[in-house]
Amino acid sequence: MCARPAAAKLAVRHGGPLPAASPSEFPMSAVVHSPESSRQSLPLAVGDPGRTVVFDGNGRLTLGRFLAQVRALATRLPEASHVVHLAEDRRDFLLAFCAAALREQVALLPPSGAPGTVAELLQAHPGAYCLGGAGGGPRHWPLPAGLEDGAGGAAVPRVEAAAPAAIGYTSGSTGRPQAHAKTWGAFATGTAQNLAALADLWGAAQPQVVATVPPQHMYGMEMSVLLPLLGGAAVHAARPLLPADVAEALEQASAPRILVTTPVHLRALLRSGVALPPLAGIVSATAPLPQELAAEAEDRYGAEVREVFGSTETCVFARRRTARDALWTPLPGGRVSPQPDGTLVQAPHLPAPVVLADIFEVGPDGRFRLCGRRADLLEIAGKRASLGDLTRRLLAVPGVEDGVVVQMEPERESGVGRIGALVVAPGRTAAEIVEALRATLDPVFLPRRLRLLPALPRNATGKLRRDEVLALLEGTHSSAVPEAPGRDA
Repeated sequence: MCARPAAAKLAVRHGGPLPAASPSEFPMSAVVHSPESSRQSLPLAVGDPGRTVVFDGNGRLTLGRFLAQVRALATRLPEASHVVHLAEDRRDFLLAFCAAALREQVALLPPSGAPGTVAELLQAHPGAYCLGGAGGGPRHWPLPAGLEDGAGGAAVPRVEAAAPAAIGYTSGSTGRPQAHAKTWGAFATGTAQNLAALADLWGAAQPQVVATVPPQHMYGMEMSVLLPLLGGAAVHAARPLLPADVAEALEQASAPRILVTTPVHLRALLRSGVALPPLAGIVSATAPLPQELAAEAEDRYGAEVREVFGSTETCVFARRRTARDALWTPLPGGRVSPQPDGTLVQAPHLPAPVVLADIFEVGPDGRFRLCGRRADLLEIAGKRASLGDLTRRLLAVPGVEDGVVVQMEPERESGVGRIGALVVAPGRTAAEIVEALRATLDPVFLPRRLRLLPALPRNATGKLRRDEVLALLEGTHSSAVPEAPGRDA
């Protein structure tokens, strides 16, 4: 464990003045040095005190007032080493995240707010407590209904680059969620990298971000928490999901407007036909974005759709304009290298290289093509395919609004797992969908079990858990997602 930041302690306990951060102390371009190369301090937030940090239909919160409220909240938090952040409102999350940082409390970012998941985090970190959001019990600390401005003037608190900032968790879509720790230095360097990937979408003006992803997810953390704190952006307080709510939030934003979303939410927006105000750009992540979907969005909204590639382990390290580019371009200072067990990722914000299970085809210029995850590669009857490509072909069938292809558990007789699919396709039958797939798939990869549902049980970031998908295919799932009766293949 690295030493705790003394400057942050002073800001809370003594209210003494601290040196204000200047824009030069956090460059707005890519950096390629290691974030842990020195024991430097970093500002908790950057920019002019009068700039907007968070906004909604009721008004905006400036950086100066935001930091004053952060100081006020920090003095009221209980003593602890770790805190589980449950706030869904982004204003509440930003205040809670920064106030806890001033108390030297490491943020725990749960993959979901389910009671069982939260209980596991509390058990793994004795003495931790939950902050914000719904809940109760002796270890839940609700955020105050209103916060007065604290003392301390306009000085920006600072934290040590090597100080632990947060622990993020994988979604658990293929197994038990895995923990990955991040430092403030890594977050700062990563934000500079994200600016290098995205800033040309909005130019010199302050971007106004509307995000459909939760702040607890690493993609949501990077784009809707760190970008407002360390990248000078403003973010809408809400997490709109329904198309009409997304449109309303964007109307409350000023140009240049940036929509941070997922393929699932983007598809829903397009299918709804809802009108959006002018956008400077759309950013997508969490799952592969089909090229045809990106092109449709660009045509409909007149804005570039930029996809970013990352994970909880790595954060964002590559980008592409999906409507035009099949290949991914690593961010400045980053590179990927094929390995026997996956792909090695090196990036300025990573203290050490990370091996991902994804299989990349890397060109001589360093750009790469995603070929799928090792666990998604199939070999049946001597023929090969990937579940990702099979799902892409399923989603391309006319009338299919959502879907996923999986390999079911191996059968005792053959030892081979059959192909199954869950599909949302109002007005289409399972037989029609299978017949449409025959035109693009080898017969061995056609779904032997296809179940039509009104909706898939996606989590807050649009991902599916494999165990839930298999349970639905086997008819043993007890969730609220009902089946479409009499239409299975």
